[in-house]
Amino acid sequence: MNEKIDPKPFVKWAGGKRQLIQKLIEFAPENFNNYFEPFLGGGALFFELSKNNKINKCYLNDSNSLLINSYKTIKEKPTELIKELKNGKYKNEKEAFLKIRSEEPVDLVKATARFIYLNKTSFNGLYRVNSKGKFNVPFGKYTNPTICDERNILAVNKALQKDELLNVDFDKAVGKAKKGDFVYFDPPYASLNSASFTKYTKNDFNEKDQKRLFETFVKLDKKGCFVMLSNSHVPSILDLYKNFNIKTVNATRMINCKAGGRGKIKEVVVTNY
Repeated sequence: MNEKIDPKPFVKWAGGKRQLIQKLIEFAPENFNNYFEPFLGGGALFFELSKNNKINKCYLNDSNSLLINSYKTIKEKPTELIKELKNGKYKNEKEAFLKIRSEEPVDLVKATARFIYLNKTSFNGLYRVNSKGKFNVPFGKYTNPTICDERNILAVNKALQKDELLNVDFDKAVGKAKKGDFVYFDPPYASLNSASFTKYTKNDFNEKDQKRLFETFVKLDKKGCFVMLSNSHVPSILDLYKNFNIKTVNATRMINCKAGGRGKIKEVVVTNY
């Protein structure tokens, strides 16, 4: 039971890239210096690259402070986190779920345990907050979710040791990027329709932000960085990035507020190389 395992995302995250990971590895540069991921989320590409020993130093960022603090806890206090998750409080029961959902622990270990627990037991593994920043997803009624994946927590801890974890704007997150570095952008996607489901933080990622992201992409291109971006296959994105290399991929949308919003969908992967 103690054999080495490869790290994988420790939370299910909307827009997660596990299903497209082989395509992203195929599109990624063969060799690069440092790695930057300004919209980290579940970190599927980061974990795959670290598994293949392709990474030197990493700069990992996300706008969701609870998520980044969870990475920090796993990096710095994995044993304490495992102990907390195993203490009998985190039961797969609605009453326990509602109680823990209402709490707002300040202690990082307890806050991370709550975050992981809610991700594993909430409806469809969704992370969503209301206008006041309160987590408001209902109980998921799963049969036997793995609330404490001890071996993966320890594998993730090992993968994070060379990394700088940030909670800043995406443009600031790539401030140290230089020629030869690899930057992967996986932002909240451009809306396919009015039912866009991007409320992972208190602030939505809007059209203005998409244009700012494009400007950052161009700036990094001029620096000589390798830049790759995932986004929706929609006219606004195709037009923005028309002077770069655009590849179309088919993905399955697994997390959505409505069952009708799940299924095969076109996405784009844009590169400057």
